[in-house]
Amino acid sequence: MKTQIATKFIAITVVSLLAGCVDLKPLQGQVDGLKTQVSSLQSQVAANKGAADSAAAAAAAGAATANSVANAAQGTANQALAAAQAAQAGVDATNEKIDRMFKRSVSK
Repeated sequence: MKTQIATKFIAITVVSLLAGCVDLKPLQGQVDGLKTQVSSLQSQVAANKGAADSAAAAAAAGAATANSVANAAQGTANQALAAAQAAQAGVDATNEKIDRMFKRSVSK
């Protein structure tokens, strides 16, 4: 996008100056300088895009690892819940037996 703007600016500048100037040598130097700057900016944009792509890939890998860890934690939590429910069922059964025994001893 910046290169398109720079190219349009160069073209407009060149056309404007051609209309009023006969000596093009100073303008050619400026145009060459602008071309060099545009080329430099293009390489910087490419390098920044590469860095952004690498960062995005690292973030995706981190997200996949986090998802795996979360799934493992959910499995452990499910096992703990099942064990707690089984223990509660055992406690409930024991309490029920104690209540029955106490009711029998009181009724005698």
